[in-house]
This record gives sequence, structure tokens and C-alpha cells, in this order.
Amino acid sequence: MSPEAHSAPRSLAEALRARDDASLAALLRSRPDLITPVPTDLTQLATRAGTRASVLRALERLDRFALQTAEALAVAADPASYDTLLGLMAGDAGDETVARALPRAVAALREQALVWGDDDRLRLVRTARELLAPSPQHPSPTGLGPTVQEATSGMSPGRIQEIVTAAGLPSTHDSVSAVAALTGLFTHRRKMAKLLAGAPEAAREVLSRLVWGPPYGQVTADPAAHLRWLLDRGLLLPTVPGTVVLPREVALHLREGRAHRAPEPLPPAVAPAATHGPQVVDATAAGQAYTALATVEELLKDWDEGGPAVLRAGGLSVRDLKRTAVALDVSEPVAAFWAELAYAAGLIASDGEADERYAATPAYDEWLELPPAERWARLARAWLAATRTPGLVGGRDAKDRTLSALGPGLDRSAAPEVRHRVLSLLAALPQGAAPDTESVLARLRWERPLRGAQRDGARDDDLRSRLARWTLSEAELLGVTGRGTLSSQGRALLGAPAAAGAPATPGADSAEPTGPGDKLPVHHHRTPERLVPLSPAEQGVAAAAAARLLAPLLPEPLDHVLLQADLTAVAPGPLRRPLADMLGVLADVESKGGATVYRFTPASVRRALDAGRTAADLHAFLTEHSRTPVPQPLAYLIDDVARRHGHLRVGAASAYVRCDDDALLNEILADKRAAALRLRRLAPTVLAAPADPATLLEGLRAMGYAPAAESAEGDVLITRAHAHRTPPRTAPEPVPDGPPPPDATLLTAAIRAIRAGDLAATAPRKPVGEPLAGGELPRTSAAETLATMQAAVLTGDSVWIGYVNAEGAASQRVIAPIRVEGGFVTAYDHTADEVRTFPLHRITGVAELADD
Repeated sequence: MSPEAHSAPRSLAEALRARDDASLAALLRSRPDLITPVPTDLTQLATRAGTRASVLRALERLDRFALQTAEALAVAADPASYDTLLGLMAGDAGDETVARALPRAVAALREQALVWGDDDRLRLVRTARELLAPSPQHPSPTGLGPTVQEATSGMSPGRIQEIVTAAGLPSTHDSVSAVAALTGLFTHRRKMAKLLAGAPEAAREVLSRLVWGPPYGQVTADPAAHLRWLLDRGLLLPTVPGTVVLPREVALHLREGRAHRAPEPLPPAVAPAATHGPQVVDATAAGQAYTALATVEELLKDWDEGGPAVLRAGGLSVRDLKRTAVALDVSEPVAAFWAELAYAAGLIASDGEADERYAATPAYDEWLELPPAERWARLARAWLAATRTPGLVGGRDAKDRTLSALGPGLDRSAAPEVRHRVLSLLAALPQGAAPDTESVLARLRWERPLRGAQRDGARDDDLRSRLARWTLSEAELLGVTGRGTLSSQGRALLGAPAAAGAPATPGADSAEPTGPGDKLPVHHHRTPERLVPLSPAEQGVAAAAAARLLAPLLPEPLDHVLLQADLTAVAPGPLRRPLADMLGVLADVESKGGATVYRFTPASVRRALDAGRTAADLHAFLTEHSRTPVPQPLAYLIDDVARRHGHLRVGAASAYVRCDDDALLNEILADKRAAALRLRRLAPTVLAAPADPATLLEGLRAMGYAPAAESAEGDVLITRAHAHRTPPRTAPEPVPDGPPPPDATLLTAAIRAIRAGDLAATAPRKPVGEPLAGGELPRTSAAETLATMQAAVLTGDSVWIGYVNAEGAASQRVIAPIRVEGGFVTAYDHTADEVRTFPLHRITGVAELADD
């Protein structure tokens, strides 16, 4: 036996044992479920890597060509040589593109421990073979059927000999040699060509229909002559009564050796659909970002004093979503997106009251105090990481219940990965290029073919395709893209290098920190083609860099408005916060756009007076912030409302009205519209009503009066706007797509622990005393244990021990004793990679390690 054959791994565990630490780290990084919890040794790691759930997860993360390679190995002999695999992928004629791409695919399968062994003995792990190999219940994606040996396993020896004779082969003495002879005929290209040359035309037509799958067909009890010709020669073999199958060897001959009709070694390119100037892209994206901020503020302002009620099952009702869409002047799906975005950013939540409603959180007030660019960065960062998927709103869940905005059932763990990948593909395009949507979807289907509903890519209604479409539209709404092209702030948000010809992104690839205490993430290993998702610390730095790029592009807030004679005010741009807040109380928004138009009405002026302002305050405010003189109609409106405001006072009796002018009270009593309030006079200046104060206030205001509420002490109650807030709430946590990828520290510690455990499990040892049943742990007397430990201290050798901890769990360890005293042995534990103290009475036995 050659040294190479002797050193070939005999199992996946041996193959893993031969890997270096970098290779093991790559495996654990690509399959993080293998490290949760950390395996005790490499044998346990190999066992876990072969479990069905773990293999399925690994297969779902393969690209189309790597998956096609695994599918080809599943229909090849086990083990198969690299040349055999190449023949299945490239066919008899060969394919240079496939030949160049195949080493990468095999390396990817090896890295993920789906394939092991040398190139002359490639083995697909058993679970993957079971999942991908053809069977009547689960046809192979290759369209191939069972081998001749598998298809004839239940056939009578006489029938097999008849097939061999009809095929022109000499008869044999047993079925095994007969099946081998038939297999040899079907895999011999020249002999098979000669056999098929004599086939009837109708028989060749049947073979052409079955060759690319499915390989099964139906026949009657008395088949036609051309079918009988195929059955007699084993070119079709019966499986169950009435069903025949095309043997794998015959199909491969007809396919000229190819396992797949169309191997796809290269990913489809993302084609640009249009090209725009970088300045146009950034300006458009900045405009969308400003609109996004204004829309979220308008939504939260609309819900400031208590938003829609929370459904019993959670979420917004259809009616409330429609009302919100009308208030924001957007469609219902877009309104659902803005509500979900604010929820993901932690700006809105349920107030938790008995009459549960949605409202702004305290974090919203903190968010409002941030500069506009930083507010946008917080929204964009929340969107990029969120697993909640607004596009599902209005659909149905598994129990046929409607999915509502802000309700349960909207989390999709694949959403962050798809968003990041779509934006990465945009980052790889030339500067200013907008992608063709269909080419993006085709690329995603190639990269994760098993994640979609259709493995052949014929349809685009799978979840990943829908997530990609939603990502493109949401990124445009949010200002991450402009005109379909990734903006500069979008690149910075991903941690991508700046586009060619564009200034470098601060905080992403610049050589110096961007602020005090900033630590820049290392992005040199990232390319636009495959950007690695950022860690939470890197995300914060990238978001800050994106905010710095966006800030100069946002319009500067204004400190003035233009008052007009028709009781309106025009804000030609965004207003500074104090001005915007006060104007929002004093007037109603009439129209939005490039300029916002506010209208002053008696109700809006009364609202400002209710908030504690006086007429003098309002005149001074308008004079200070208007570039035009205060129109006389507006001044008259303020004075007239202020003169009547508070003349009537409403308090709790249930409710009462008092006024120094008894003539005014007489007027109210005589008004027919006051009948519903059921007022009665208690004194010349006091009326009482059975209604509560709020109802009485609204009734009098509807009659055209301007009453003011008062406290039990008789003071005027000032109504402060925007007072309702939820208790402190945290933003919803994204639902992870499996275990998170381990960081470098965890990987290093895990590999050290696995290596140490493997050393303890595989180290050769000299048996001392009588071992336990099965030879799992050594068993020695207390005197022998003590003597061996003391000798090891003197010689500095390592020993193998069996140890039972305080919980009664037994384990085996390799230790290097340092000292033995007081019934304890202090030793360096190779398994735990640390110095530990072991009570001698818990050591079941000790054995010396073999010299080699």
C-alpha cells in the first residue's frame, strides 16, 4: 500500500482531524450551528456536521453550481474520483468553463464538510447523499433515475438472464455478474451506440422523452412493440406494476455523460438598466431621505396624543391603516412600511394601557433632538437589520389569518441577508448605474437556489425574490438609493468603498479616525461583489459616516415663513424645530410638497390659546418669524378668538359653566342646539350639566363659543399638545436566521477546546489496571493512581485520567501533573487549556500515554 493511500482519511472525523486551524475556523464560520454548543472533540463535530438539520441548512446556503456539483456526486459511485465528477459536470465533450469553475465548487463543499476525501476518493456525506440521490419518492434534481443494480434488485434471476441475452451479452451463472455485465454494456459508449442504432424510431422517441427526467413512465400490461424492445434489453426496467424507469447509466449515455442539462458554473451578471450622474443620484436620494424624515415625523405627530387601538391579536386594523394612509397621502402598503420602520427604530410602541393604543415612545423625543442626517441614519440602520417585512401586510399566514401592520407574523429571518445582498450587488455596478430588476432576481436565485419555492428558477414568486423587490422599492423610499442607483450614503451604510471617482467614504476606508474615540472597521477584505455584513460596532461607525455624507445634501432649515392675506402661511422649505412645532399648533397643514402651506382658522388659534399662549404672544411670534407683514385679517382673527376665549369657564360638577355675563348664559340656554347638553341654571352666572367637562367643552365649541376648562381651584387648564408617550420601550429584536456567525474570539477558543478534547479522546495510552466496560475510562486503585501521578510530576509526562465531577458527569482528560498534595493534584489540563486542581477521590483511574 502506498503512503498516500495509507494516509487517506477513512471518515469525516479523520478528514477534519487533518485540517489546520484556519480550515476549521472557515467551517465553523460558514456553519455556525456546529459550534452551538461547542463540540467536545472532532468526532462529535463530524457527527453533528452529518445530522439532517445541519446538512439541510448547509445545502440551502450553496450557490447553484456548488449544489449541482453535490447533486452530481450524489448520482456518482461512492467514492468517486475528481475525473469522474468532471465527466458528470462537463460531459464527454468537455466544457472549459465548467472545468475552470469545478475546483472552486469542490473546495466550497469541502470547506463546509459536505464532501471529504482526496481527489481520487471524493465522498459526499451520507445525509447529503440521502437528500440528493434519486428515489421514487424524491426525484433527483438531475432528472436521473436509479442505477441498473438498484432497479433490478427485486427482479428474478431468470428475467435478468433474459435481458442479458436480449442485449447481446453472454449468459452468466449468477445475477450479480449478469447485472455487472449489463452495467458494463450501458456505460460503454461504442457498444451502447451500436445497440441503440438498431432501436425502432418510436423506441428512441420514448428514450428522448425520459432522458432529462422524470425518468419514470407508465406502460400497460401488454406494451407496444417498441416498448417491448426497450424492456427486453433492459433499456427500460420495471419498478412497480405498470411503471418503468430509465436506468441511470442509459440516461447518462444519452446525455453524453452530463448529469445536468445546463450546468451553471458562472453567476448571471447584474445588468444595468440605466445610468445617471452621481450628483443626480445623491441629490435624488437626499430628497427622498428628507421626505422620509418628514413622513415619519408626520406619522408620529398624528399619533402623538394616542394613536390607533391595538387589535386583540396585535397590530393595526385595516380601517386604521387606511386612515393612516390618507393622513400621509400615500398608498396603504407604503403607509405600512413607514409604520413598521418607526416601530423597528423604537419610535412607536403599544402604551400598555387597558385601552391599548399605539403611541410615540420616549425615544422619539430623543430622536427629534438629533440633526436630520443622524435621524435618517438611525432609520436606515434599523431598516437594514430588521427582520419584520412590511411587504407581507395584507397577506395570509399559515392559518389563513390576515397579516396586519405592526402585528405578529411579519418576521422573516432572511430579510436582513437579502437586503444586504441586494445592496451589495448595486454597489458592484459601475458608478451611477441602476440595475435591471430581473437580473438581480436571477442572480439571487443562482446564489441560493434552495431558498426559493422553485429550484429551477422558472418562477420568481419565492420569498427571496419578493424580499429583493421590496428591498429595491424600500431603499428608494428611504433614500438609500436614488433613481434606482446606490447613493454615496448608501455605500457608506454598507461599509462599501466609495465608487470610482467619488470621494472616499469617511469612516469606512479612510486611513484616519473620523472623530474622537472612533475606531474604524477593517474593510480591506470586503469587495463590492461580496460585502461582508458589519458587526454592531462597525454598523455604528458606518451609520455615522453615512450621516456625514448626507448632511451637506439636506436642505438647511429655515427660521421664517411668508404670511398671506388669505389666512395662510407658506413655508418655502423645512422649518427649524421650534418654529415648526409652534406653527403646527397655531395653524393646520393645508398642502405639502416643496413648500408647505399652513391655514389659520378659529379652531387652530383657539388650540394655541388652549396651550397657554396669549394673543400678544401670537402677534409677537408671527411678527418675528414672517418675512412679510402680518396681514390685517390674521391679526383680527387672533384678537377676535382671544377676546372670546375663556369668557366661559367649564369645570366638573359633573360639569358646570360659569360666566360673569349672565346675558351670555341666557343666550346659551335659549339656543336650541344646547338642548342635548341638558343645561340648567344654578345661579345667575352658573349653569350645570350632567355631561362630563370634555363633552360640555366640545358641545359649546360646536355652537361657536370659545370656552376654557378650569381646575377645581378655578384656574384655567392649559392643554399641552403632544403629551402622550408610552413607557420606555426597546426596539423589537430581529429574529435571527439560525445561530449568529461566531466572532474571532469565540472561534479561537472553540477550536482550542475541540483540539484539546480530541487530544484527550484519541491520545494513545498504556492501559493500567482493569479498564471499564467498553474501554471508555481507566480504572485503577487509589494507590496506583497516587503513584502514577507522583511519577508524572517527577518526569513531567502527561497522563490520561478518568474524572467524575461534582454533578456525577464522567469525562476523560489529558493532564500534565504539577504537584500532588493534600488529596489534590494540580495539573495543566490539555482539554480545558488551563491549570486546574482535581480531587484524587474523583479520579476513576489513570493511564500513561503511549510513547508515540
